[in-house]
Amino acid sequence: MVKIDNIELPDFPLLLAPMEDVSDPPFRALCKEQGADVVYTEFVSSEGLIRNAAKSVMKLDIYEKERPVGIQIFGANLDSMLQTIDIVEKSNPDIIDINFGCPVKKVVSKGAGAGILKDVCLMEKLTAEMVKRTNIPITVKTRLGWDHDSIRIVEVAERLQDVGCKAIAIHGRTRAQMYKGSADWKPIAAVKNNPRMHIPVFGNGDVDSPEKAMEMRDSYGLDGAMIGRASIGNPWFFKQVKHFFNTGEYLAPISLEERVEAARLHLQMAIDWKGETLGVFETRRHYTNYFKGIPHFKEYRTKMVTSDRPEDVFAAFDEVLEVFSDYQFAE
Repeated sequence: MVKIDNIELPDFPLLLAPMEDVSDPPFRALCKEQGADVVYTEFVSSEGLIRNAAKSVMKLDIYEKERPVGIQIFGANLDSMLQTIDIVEKSNPDIIDINFGCPVKKVVSKGAGAGILKDVCLMEKLTAEMVKRTNIPITVKTRLGWDHDSIRIVEVAERLQDVGCKAIAIHGRTRAQMYKGSADWKPIAAVKNNPRMHIPVFGNGDVDSPEKAMEMRDSYGLDGAMIGRASIGNPWFFKQVKHFFNTGEYLAPISLEERVEAARLHLQMAIDWKGETLGVFETRRHYTNYFKGIPHFKEYRTKMVTSDRPEDVFAAFDEVLEVFSDYQFAE
């Protein structure tokens, strides 16, 4: 069993990573249903929250069926981050996660996200003060370092733990790498193997198959895996990994009917939550993966990602069921 403060999780839990415009309530619900043990919101701007920006406030919507659920926030100003804690507490999340890892320029340029990796002392201070501000467990998601020459993740993790961080998720790349090259899990294992570490250490980056998840568990000894891109349009990934762990075999391919049903449900929940325009637009990125592998699919994918009216997208799903009814997904 793995524990984040008093939150009890199964052995080697699978966590849905916070992803902008992806990890919204509809998608979190699908992933939870398919075996995700912890889900995180999209990251929320502290500056946006304290200014009551509609998009930031909307990201605080969480639902009982998601628990345990973490709200992730980012920022570099202590006063703003503390005010954010007070606002976030009203949503009653199980976890508040600090984003010290986002590599995107518009975040980094403000000293937030991975930008704070240049100032470990500030990173430590922000974490310490936020821990003091709330009784909700504070966790951190970060990267190995700013660049290859500044990797101090063993020291950084220890310092964050010592000021009260309850768990740490580490992406196996530096900020300089962005999402290029391969994630390096060895420094994450070094954090876990530090005899002074006693909080859970979760690995993130390139866990895109059940075998990779097993390698992270068995070869690197980490406490769990945080899943990001592999889950987009594939909420079954969590179930597939768990089945592989339990049986040593692959889960049977997800049928066309299941994929269409998930896409329908996803779109409908998105519309119910954020309205027709945004619901249709922000669900598009999932369709390529929902129907990945089907030959001669371009015509139908184009309809799904260019239609602005929900009824046209739902009609495209109906067409797919009819036209490809005999298609069998490969193992």
